[in-house]
Amino acid sequence: MDREEIREGILALLTELHEDVDYEDETGLVDGKILDSFDLVTLVTELNEEFDVEVTARDFVPDNFNSLESLTDMIVRLLDE
Repeated sequence: MDREEIREGILALLTELHEDVDYEDETGLVDGKILDSFDLVTLVTELNEEFDVEVTARDFVPDNFNSLESLTDMIVRLLDE
């Protein structure tokens, strides 16, 4: 699975949470309170299942969840571990 496929998969998951957000440009998903705690728990569960990774407490920081790009970076890193 290449980076673009991962990015598109994450975008699909995010769109299921809130279809009215411009995830291509948004850089404050957590800091701007676009994603709440329930959204984050749901997203982590979906990411773990979709990409067969384990997002741990160490990964659960706003910087990893603030944008589509930062989420993609995190999943790519987890897949490489």
